[in-house]
Amino acid sequence: MSSVKLPWTLRIVFAIFGFILKAARRSNGTIYRPLLNFFDPKTAPSQSPRQGVVTSDAVVDSSRCLWFRVFTPTCANPKDTNMPIVFYFHGGGFALFSAGSFVYDKWCRRLARELRAVVVSVNYRLAPEHRFPCQYEDGFDAVKFVDSNFDELSVGGNPKWCFLAGDSAGGNLAHHVAVKAGDYLFGRLKFIGLIALNPFFGGEERTESEMTNANNLHLSLDLTDWYWKMFPPNGSDRDHPAVNVFGPRSSVDILPARFPTTLLFIGGFDLLRDWQRKYCEGLKKAGKEVHLVEDPNAFHVSFMFKELPEYNSSIKEIQDFMQKLVKKD
Repeated sequence: MSSVKLPWTLRIVFAIFGFILKAARRSNGTIYRPLLNFFDPKTAPSQSPRQGVVTSDAVVDSSRCLWFRVFTPTCANPKDTNMPIVFYFHGGGFALFSAGSFVYDKWCRRLARELRAVVVSVNYRLAPEHRFPCQYEDGFDAVKFVDSNFDELSVGGNPKWCFLAGDSAGGNLAHHVAVKAGDYLFGRLKFIGLIALNPFFGGEERTESEMTNANNLHLSLDLTDWYWKMFPPNGSDRDHPAVNVFGPRSSVDILPARFPTTLLFIGGFDLLRDWQRKYCEGLKKAGKEVHLVEDPNAFHVSFMFKELPEYNSSIKEIQDFMQKLVKKD
């Protein structure tokens, strides 16, 4: 990432993360999970406010460690029906992190506080122990669980103002859950928006942005290739429909009529940039509404780092997008 001026603190963090991840990757296609867990501190839920937000956990299916964490801003009554609900899926190449990871607890806490929304952060199974379609099944099952138990869960917020959101692999997951949701008849929930933050898509073709940014410190081409070997079914390549959603093996009718309006974030130094642009083009060709935010100076998920300008600008873009859709509904 020589073209990007990064604070030295971030360079050190990215270098350490890369070293740990490389040490955890095994030649037989597995990962040493205990090592990753050791360097992935977890945060417990708290009914006592932390940074203006209270949290609670709910279990969907203990046999597959499927649960979610609810973030509710203390500025609102838990029964406030004027708050939208954001179903959030964390990133990590489908192989890293959890809804309880410190970094995602902190991020979702910020979203709840600054968006003044209820955030439901879903914990799903990880690759390579659990490959496609486990993550998509978990994500959709969590959404259906909230729909079926909305009143009992006391989630709060307005069930008619629901959004699906995620960063990186979570953005990919949010897209596929949106596809499933478009064909499902919910009892309480209505999804009006999809927020795709640097979504993780790919394909067999090598794009210009992949070659130009192949050695990025934060997300390299070697690492994305490794993620794509861990997630799809054994024997699949990067043109699998889960990876290349508008690729040669994807269905012509992949998007349902009720696919929500999309807010798409793209970074100029993200090696996934060209695949995200293809995603934008695919949505538009399918007749779907897309709001594009492309920052030429941003890299992959740079909006999560407070040292960078995207940290604040991204929240403003999400706020405006959500408010427009809520007013329109």
